[in-house]
Amino acid sequence: MSKNYRNCSKTYRTPRRPFEKERLDSELKLIGEYGLKNKREVWRVQLILSKIRSSARLLLTLPQTDSRRQIQGKSLIQKLEKYGILNESENTLNHVLSLRVQDFLERRLQTIVFKHGLARSIHHARILILQRHISVNSDLVNIPSFLVKIQSQKKISYFCKSPFGGGTPGRVRRKTIGKN
Repeated sequence: MSKNYRNCSKTYRTPRRPFEKERLDSELKLIGEYGLKNKREVWRVQLILSKIRSSARLLLTLPQTDSRRQIQGKSLIQKLEKYGILNESENTLNHVLSLRVQDFLERRLQTIVFKHGLARSIHHARILILQRHISVNSDLVNIPSFLVKIQSQKKISYFCKSPFGGGTPGRVRRKTIGKN
């Protein structure tokens, strides 16, 4: 059997205190509000946010004229602006430190599909994405946690081969047409 040389690092970090009431309630509220499957999805976003914050903190410790701070800080801010997590007016490293988990959850495909009115509820949006009915830039996307870029947000629609997007009818619809 051959060795697996892939870097399989964890994508989430479990909390230090597993039964803290305040944290449990806030996680449950996030899961309900954004239609997440489990707490691991919240923990994954928290890990991403903590990594971004720690890099911003490290860059803030460097002097203002340092080339590393200017280059890496600018690229970090541009990346966050590209995904719509930071506004163009909030383009400093101090604004990066004030980011919240909700800012990332707002940019998920599942949330945007619901807010655009393609789905009746946040849970319906997740089902539509998983059942391969949603496309971004006319490319099929079946990952609810897909982070949508600002320029791609206007191009979210039903997939062309989906029954909702004008494709062939689904299994039940074909069956009812055949009976008539």
